[in-house]
Amino acid sequence: MLLLALDTATPAVTVALHDGTDVIASSSQVDARRHGELLLPAVDRLLEGAGLTLDAVTGIVVGVGPGPYTGLRVGLMTADTFGLALGVPVHGLCTLDGLAYASGLQGPFVVATDARRKEVYWARYADSRTRVSGPAVDRPADIADEVAGLPSVGAGALLYPDTFPHAHEPEHVSAAALAGLAAEKLAAGEELSAPRPLYLRRPDAQVPKNYKVVTPK
Repeated sequence: MLLLALDTATPAVTVALHDGTDVIASSSQVDARRHGELLLPAVDRLLEGAGLTLDAVTGIVVGVGPGPYTGLRVGLMTADTFGLALGVPVHGLCTLDGLAYASGLQGPFVVATDARRKEVYWARYADSRTRVSGPAVDRPADIADEVAGLPSVGAGALLYPDTFPHAHEPEHVSAAALAGLAAEKLAAGEELSAPRPLYLRRPDAQVPKNYKVVTPK
């Protein structure tokens, strides 16, 4: 097994290689405006550094969000393209699940990432592998009672300390965590989700109201 994992649902552009037992290489760069520019070179560098070629990959793992439309689709389209070109399966994982897995927390806790517009994408977990609610998108103040007293991880938690006073690292998801979680699930015979995006809300760019279509005569 050689899994190539990637995620662009947060400001981190993150990629990793996993041989089914361990992460053999990983890379992360935080730059919310350059997902498309950074992702493919990162994959190339990772493979070259590991002494491998893309055709050695036996499966793709991609974070499906939730996340902003523009960044998220970069990772998903890249994963789909790799899967088609190589003829290998493409597995989707919730980005928040990757953060939860990386946290190592074993009691109830919350993962929250920055959804912009003064909102967070969030979910609750019983432990680092078990999501019990979400994902959802809300204003932090609106969920304060639901998350009160719980430890939290993620950039959204760190950004709103009034709602998440017990926030911890990691701030951003890592493809290494996604790959490790996917490898565990596959080894246990668990079925992973399809690589379909969790946007949770409409994209910022929309057709204006009262838009008139003009056709040539």
